[in-house]
Amino acid sequence: MTGADEGLVIEHVFTAYDRADVLQDVSIHVEPGSVTCLLGSNGSGKTTLVRSILGLTPPRSGRIAFRGTELTRLPTHRIVRLGIGCIPEGRRVFPRLTVLENLQVAAHDERRSEVIDRRLARVFETFRQLADRRGQLAGTLSGGEQAMVSIGRSLMSSPRLLLVDEPSLGLSPRLVQETFAVLKRIHETGVTLFLVEQNVHQTLDIATRGYVLTKGRVVTSGTAAELRADPAMHAAYFGTGGTEARR
Repeated sequence: MTGADEGLVIEHVFTAYDRADVLQDVSIHVEPGSVTCLLGSNGSGKTTLVRSILGLTPPRSGRIAFRGTELTRLPTHRIVRLGIGCIPEGRRVFPRLTVLENLQVAAHDERRSEVIDRRLARVFETFRQLADRRGQLAGTLSGGEQAMVSIGRSLMSSPRLLLVDEPSLGLSPRLVQETFAVLKRIHETGVTLFLVEQNVHQTLDIATRGYVLTKGRVVTSGTAAELRADPAMHAAYFGTGGTEARR
């Protein structure tokens, strides 16, 4: 595939902090319309890759492109305007803003009030609990409700591609299930997902294809079924083959 049909293309990326490479020769393809996952344990470099895609920690070499546009040297705000949204690790809501204000902030590039209202309606339809709390300070919400705000905020820019960094972090098993169900519904509306996670079971249940990152390198890739049976994936979590990894 070429041009606008390429989706997200990451080729031979090296990203360093100071002089130490965290990512080493990473190549990943997120096809349009897919749910592609990046699996790996803590410290494997997953969040560094998200930061590289968004221009927050630019690669020192390699290529990142989205729909045919090179991202590697673009500032973050221009990358977001191309249609890339992000649900960051740890949710990171604005605690002193209300739920409604948190959502409105994410639509700052949109000047048409009718478009903003339509996007707000979509978020409140997806998260009916937030509709009842639209005037409540985000910092006073439960962890699950803050996760809803974070996901809803990402939808306010109407992204084509949504980067989701550790959505299960800090949530109870029940809320993890609910969060992944919401992500699946978002994908069904036509949004491409790049899901960066440790939770193998939940992630492979909705993923089309995945990659496994270990010490900054992609060690294996394949369909969800292939990864479930791949000894290299088990070794990435446990140092040996065997039981599927879990948080």
